[in-house]
Amino acid sequence: MKSDASAKVHRPVETVPGAARISSSRDPRGSGTARDVSVDFIRSFCLVVVVALHALMVGVSIGPEGPVLENALDGNPGFASLSWLVQIMPLFFIAGGFSSITQWRRMQLRGGTAGDYIRLRLLRLLVPAVVLVAVVGAALLGMGVSGVPAEIVGTAGYRISQPLWFLAVYLGCSVLVPLMAFAHGKARIRSLVGLGLAIAAVDSGRMLLELPAFGYANLVFVWIFIQQLGFWLADGSMGRMFSAARKWAAGLSLMLMMYLFASGWYAGDMFSNLNPPTGALALLAIAQLMIFSLAQKRIRWWAENPRARYLIEVVGSKAMTIYLWHMPVMVGLAGLLLVVPVHLPVPGSADWWLGRPLWLLAVACLLLPLVRALGRFEQVKAASRPAFTYPRAVLSTVSGVVGVVVLLVDGITPVTAAASVFLFCFALRGQLLLRK
Repeated sequence: MKSDASAKVHRPVETVPGAARISSSRDPRGSGTARDVSVDFIRSFCLVVVVALHALMVGVSIGPEGPVLENALDGNPGFASLSWLVQIMPLFFIAGGFSSITQWRRMQLRGGTAGDYIRLRLLRLLVPAVVLVAVVGAALLGMGVSGVPAEIVGTAGYRISQPLWFLAVYLGCSVLVPLMAFAHGKARIRSLVGLGLAIAAVDSGRMLLELPAFGYANLVFVWIFIQQLGFWLADGSMGRMFSAARKWAAGLSLMLMMYLFASGWYAGDMFSNLNPPTGALALLAIAQLMIFSLAQKRIRWWAENPRARYLIEVVGSKAMTIYLWHMPVMVGLAGLLLVVPVHLPVPGSADWWLGRPLWLLAVACLLLPLVRALGRFEQVKAASRPAFTYPRAVLSTVSGVVGVVVLLVDGITPVTAAASVFLFCFALRGQLLLRK
């Protein structure tokens, strides 16, 4: 990767609402077009970890009252400690922040607007989502009509819907990229500190006032804070820090996390800190950023290998399809096991763990051809239409977020699927043109 250029790109600065172009006062990366294969690698790596972890969570067995589909890792005594290592969503959002601000700067240099940027994000995220929700909704309707018990249909729809929280959060983060990139260029320290203080205030209010619902305000502050860390990585700030300073920052973040866990402020299970998100994720993100930046040169060296780079590009180009479809594949495979006369060991037992490699292989064998067939829905471009203004982009994003929330409340059902598809299509509103 090339070193940071010292040249600055001077462009007019406008306010976000209704602005034709939003610019940062700085472009520390010079041309604004740089990519880093180490960041591409870490995004692909995080996606693989998420899929593998969700695969291990799927527990299917026959109980006294019939088929059981459960989270096999619930109640596992060692999972809380392991979650410190496998909770990689903060790192994923850091990488997403890096890619987002890099893409936004490239578009600025070509004369693109904030609306143009958000339209591209909506296309990449919502077109594959429309396909998923429509297919799953139709499949669940068919299952109900064919006589599958309503409880099993409901459980399947609920399990498939749960990973979609990421889509809602990522849509919200994407619409704020131009605004937060502007804030980063003008006051990078103050904007990050301000978000950190907002996170602390929400957590304090949730704990001290005993208002659990208040914690959901951190769906905004925590993930925007972590995305902002990706901006720091993109502008070379991490590379300018002494290695010792990064090691101390990582160590102090982890020590503060341990203290807050021991004092009962946060749960020791990092996945419990996802819903609602807490400051523990922000502290983990700081530690992950520092550790990644220390290892970045070695990761980049490995990822530059042609074979490694090919795999990274394959996964990266189909990332949204992989994320959206891995859970339907697992639920479908679990359902198949319930109707095929095979031995189903109790989830968490020794026999069950011995069967996990075969289970992971089966998931991969079913997921890969599906992704190959449906990945083309990520390869879209905007139709030739009048400028997509920032207010319209915000309205479209809100429609997309609401479409996801509809699915998260009660899971995917034929009714919620229809409502969600309508909201997604309203967000897109004829803006796409499928690439042949």
